[in-house]
Amino acid sequence: MLGSSKSKRIDAKTTDTLIGGSTICEGKIMSEASLRIEGQLNGDIECAGDITIGENAVVQSNIQARDVIIAGKVKGNVHTKGKLIVTSSGVLVGNIDVRSFIIQEGGIFQGSSAMQIAAVSDKGGSNGKVIDAKAHKQQKNEQQAASGGN
Repeated sequence: MLGSSKSKRIDAKTTDTLIGGSTICEGKIMSEASLRIEGQLNGDIECAGDITIGENAVVQSNIQARDVIIAGKVKGNVHTKGKLIVTSSGVLVGNIDVRSFIIQEGGIFQGSSAMQIAAVSDKGGSNGKVIDAKAHKQQKNEQQAASGGN
């Protein structure tokens, strides 16, 4: 229905676009839903959903997405709001800025990493959030001093 005035709601949890194994794609890709790449891609990707790079895929791209799974070869920087997984067959050459990073045995990562840290609660507890060890130790020392050293 080309030209329809009704806007269709896109679910970022479903794979909306597949770049097949025999496809070579060049250019920037912007997607509201998830994307799966099995072929070759040269160009940056901005995706509101998840990106999966298949085992035979070869990608030269800076990637920005919610979650990324790499089973093929990627050369470029990766920025996620969630997690990045490099599987045992995956190769990533580039820098990453992620909230969570998992690399399976056999997977290759070459680059530098930055991980986003959740803020510390004002009530003194971490509420399951990640904080660095030095800040945690200082916080405990301050709590002990405030309670009289007990």
